[in-house]
Amino acid sequence: MLRELLLRTRSCRRFEQVPLDEATLVELLELVRLCPSAANRQPLKFVLAWRPDQLARIFPHLRWAAALAPWPGPGEGERPTGYVVILGDINISRRCEWDAAIAAQAILLGAAERELGGCMIASIDHAGLRSALGLPEHLAVLLVVALGRPGERVVLEEGRPEPRPYWRDDHDVHHVPKRALSELRWTVPEF
Repeated sequence: MLRELLLRTRSCRRFEQVPLDEATLVELLELVRLCPSAANRQPLKFVLAWRPDQLARIFPHLRWAAALAPWPGPGEGERPTGYVVILGDINISRRCEWDAAIAAQAILLGAAERELGGCMIASIDHAGLRSALGLPEHLAVLLVVALGRPGERVVLEEGRPEPRPYWRDDHDVHHVPKRALSELRWTVPEF
């Protein structure tokens, strides 16, 4: 069952315009609450966005799919219908990148379980987003998870992510290469 969720948990960058609601985002946040945290410090805070006015304040500060340049990101009618902005409270811990990654993966797995798609976004105009959200200085923007009903097809390919980490074909299908298992395992001599 986890394997099936992982196979469905692909970075989706175009979405159908089916609104998300606060309750769905809170359910995803409940999954994060149960996740491990380095030294159990639990330094993360989250901004949930689902209303059109909230979405419009966040979208301009995100950068989409550098490998698909010059694609500027999803256009009107294909943008996310929800966001989870992951923040690190530096008063609790200055090192919480791994907590953010664990949280984002939990959100994406929970989204896939609900037939939703999402994308972890780390390429962010941090100053612009901080200002748009009115964040205090002790909250650092770490990641944004864009969410919604998938509006594109994403397929896995066997192979190396060089020279392109991902691409779209002539039918607008998004392809994501994955290295073979034999390339992942490193054998230590006499170990």
